[in-house]
Formats: sequence, C-alpha cells, structure tokens
Amino acid sequence: MAETMIYPQVLQTEIEYPESDGEPMAESDFQRIPLTYAVEALGIYFQNRPDVYVSGNILFYYEQGNPRAVISPDVLVAFGVPKKTRRTYLLWKEPKAPDFVLEITSKTTVSQDQGNKKGLYAYLGIREYFLFDPTGDYLEPPLQGYRLNRGVYLPVPVSEEEDGTVIIHSQTLGLDFQVKGETYHFVEPESGRILLNHQESEQARWEAEQARWEAERARWEAEQARWEAERGRSEAEQAQREAEQAQWKAEQRAREETAARLAAEIRVAELEARLQALQNSSKE
Repeated sequence: MAETMIYPQVLQTEIEYPESDGEPMAESDFQRIPLTYAVEALGIYFQNRPDVYVSGNILFYYEQGNPRAVISPDVLVAFGVPKKTRRTYLLWKEPKAPDFVLEITSKTTVSQDQGNKKGLYAYLGIREYFLFDPTGDYLEPPLQGYRLNRGVYLPVPVSEEEDGTVIIHSQTLGLDFQVKGETYHFVEPESGRILLNHQESEQARWEAEQARWEAERARWEAEQARWEAERGRSEAEQAQREAEQAQWKAEQRAREETAARLAAEIRVAELEARLQALQNSSKE
C-alpha cells in the first residue's frame, strides 16, 4: 500500500498596512494649527451628514497589496463615504477616493505638494486640491487651489479684497477659504458665517453666554431703575398730596380765623350799638 505524503501548507502572509509612518503630524505650530482648525471646523460643519467623512493626517493606501502606495493628506473630505472612526483609509475598502484635499505647505513639503502629490491626487480622481502656506514664504499667493477637469488639474481663481483678504472658493465643499494675515477660516459664501473649531466654538459660546448675562444684568438694572423711579414718583405724589392737604388745612384755618374775626367785629358792633342806645335813653 502506497503511503500518502502530506505536505504542510504554506500560509500566505497577510499584508500589513501600518497606521503610522513614524513622522510627526506637523513640522511646527504654523502647520499644526491650521491643520487642526481645518479638520475640526469641517468636522463640525458636516457633523450631521452621516455620508461625509472628514479626517486629517491619516494614512491613505491607494493600491491593494502595496503598502508603499501610501500618502497622508493633511486634510481630506470624502462625500458618499460613511462617517466612522478609521485607523487608515484603504481605497479598495471604501466606496471612493476623497473629494477634497488640503495640504499645509512648509519648507520640506512645498516641492512634493506642487509636484508628486499634485499628480497623484489627480490620478486618484480627487476633485479639488488646495494648498495653504501659513507663513507666506513658499507660495504666492499663499492660498492656491486646483480643480479636476477631465483628469487634469486646472487652477482655481483666487481673489483678493481691498483689506488684503485672499479668498478661494471650493465648489466641492460649497465654502470659501479666506486668509488675512495670520487669520484663516472657512466661510459660508451666502451667509458670511465663519466656521469655527472646537476652541473657537467654545469661546463663541462663552461670549454669547457672557453677552446674555450682561443683557440680563442690564435688564435687571433697568427694572431696578424703573422701580426706583416709580417709587420716587409715588413718594413725590405722596408729598404733593400731603402738601395739598397741608395747604387745604391752612386755608381752612384761615377761613375759620376770618369768620371768627368777623363774628367778633359784629359782636363788638352790636354791643357798641346797645351801649349807645342805653346812653341815649338815659339822657332823655
């Protein structure tokens, strides 16, 4: 009887897609602060949209089986993608690629941002690609954007206001990105409402609460002043009534005194008349 040889199966090693590339999130506060603002502000703006995913500095793998095919956008927004917590963004496990990417440019990234990344994002079909140079040292103007047109990125018009505000409009987000000096915000074009991050939202809430408290205190002080005025008016009316009453009493007293004097004069006249009559009768 022939022996049956059993050979051990060689299991295919599962490909690992690391969650971190070991690099810091940003080079300095100039890159970290606007990155954090954009992720938080856009996250708050789309918080009620379960089909909008907003993230930042997450590893984005775009070729299955190739862990080296990875990029880490500073800010990304994907429409039609479930809102959930992710360790990495694996393109083949998601409905689609992101629709919007924002890169915060620095000295070490400016060449990649304008070169390799730009080509890769266009290849991946990312509809809009924005770059922001918070220091204004590497980009002129410091805010630039590209919109995909038939597979090629075309520049997005940038406008500048008289006060120096640089504005670029994102059709994908339906928002303006405005930069003035060191101040930068996403803004709703029609309402002019500024998108705030968590810290700014909390500050705005505190200021609104403070304003409400100040208004309440002003209302209370106005009510107190009105009450004081009402009390003063009542006291004045009471004093006027008392003065009128005192005047009436004085006039009454004067009338009584006048009547008494007249009565006394009449009595004296009567007595004098009687006395005169008696004297005349005694002479007769």
